[in-house]
Amino acid sequence: MRRRSDEQGRALLDALLECRSEPGLAARAASCLDLPEHGRYAVAVLRAGGGEPAGVAPEADGLRFFRRRRADREVVVVALGDRDPAALAALLVRWCPGPGGIGPVADGLAGLGAARRLAEVALLTCPPGTTDIVRLEERLPAALLVSQPELSARLVTDVFGPLLALAPADRALLVRTLEAWLECGGSAGRAAGRLYCHRNTVLNRLRRLERLTSRSLSRPRELIDMVLALDAFRMTAPQS
Repeated sequence: MRRRSDEQGRALLDALLECRSEPGLAARAASCLDLPEHGRYAVAVLRAGGGEPAGVAPEADGLRFFRRRRADREVVVVALGDRDPAALAALLVRWCPGPGGIGPVADGLAGLGAARRLAEVALLTCPPGTTDIVRLEERLPAALLVSQPELSARLVTDVFGPLLALAPADRALLVRTLEAWLECGGSAGRAAGRLYCHRNTVLNRLRRLERLTSRSLSRPRELIDMVLALDAFRMTAPQS
């Protein structure tokens, strides 16, 4: 009977994650899984590796976890209670191989399907080769890009077209310089320290990038173009 109840609970959870709209579905799942129907829940989607999935305990740090495996994905549903979802990200980083995405908090079991779909979008914002576990709220511009792949590809071609024509090593050098400059708040001196080169070297590379893209890093709208194109490029570029 216990096995049958567990199987029923898993089936109900799968139905919620698939956004099925059957009358009373959330209430039945709440009763079967011993969960509040209108509690706070988070859904994480992890890119599963080979072998057995990483160990997430049924209960840990005051949180309850429910795990479902789907092809190359592992879906983790978490009963948050009054906990901050940022704590979940930190917990999954310790236990699970990334990358992974966490959707917005769902107000009730009926919202699990939407939270799972948005967690998938958050996962898509993780560039190839990375192991980050990210929250959708931290990646909203990138999430917009991955939600419109055709427009993202057009943006990369339009902004970075001449850059893409460079030799791979030359292109990577300019991209790393732009990344460092942005991460350092637009400080060429701090970016130079991170890149182990002279400040003037950073400035020369940035000027070259401006010439190639026909965009100025000092003009806000053109800087937005560059940042969005960089995000789109990083999410699709193969890792060297």
